[in-house]
Amino acid sequence: MPSVQAIRAGDGASHAGPPAGPPRRGRPGHDLASVLAVAAAVFNERGYDGTSMRDLAQRLGYLVRGSVEVLEAELPYVTLLLRVRGNTRVERAALNQRRAFDQFVAGLVREAQREGDIRPDCDALLTARLLFGLVNSIAEWYRPTRRATSRPLADLVCAMAFDGLRVRRG
Repeated sequence: MPSVQAIRAGDGASHAGPPAGPPRRGRPGHDLASVLAVAAAVFNERGYDGTSMRDLAQRLGYLVRGSVEVLEAELPYVTLLLRVRGNTRVERAALNQRRAFDQFVAGLVREAQREGDIRPDCDALLTARLLFGLVNSIAEWYRPTRRATSRPLADLVCAMAFDGLRVRRG
């Protein structure tokens, strides 16, 4: 099921990351070019009809977890990027990439809804934006030297985002 797993924690499935080279200073996770490159590779391997959204999501890595990990590793760069407001041509291009990413994640949410893993009454685009609003807010408060737990930050964020805060009884 592509579902929550496509958007959340990984199970060790192989995935292609951003292209090799100098450290990326862009949007956490994949940019549009790397998403397209991975999608083309998966389609070539499995065929168009044999490729599901789950296949693509697994190859891309799990988005929320990966985004938290990148944010944690590249905190100063991500913080700077998250503060762009569209005042210049470069900033407008960055905002357009962010919107394209939102649409990509919304597609994963819709697929998870069809599979029955996410409530059907959730708006897909709103869900995508809320998830990444949660992830991106980490840049405002996270300080690696003040960790209260040894559990990975990505695990904690995924647990709260997908399992909630409420204790399940009976």
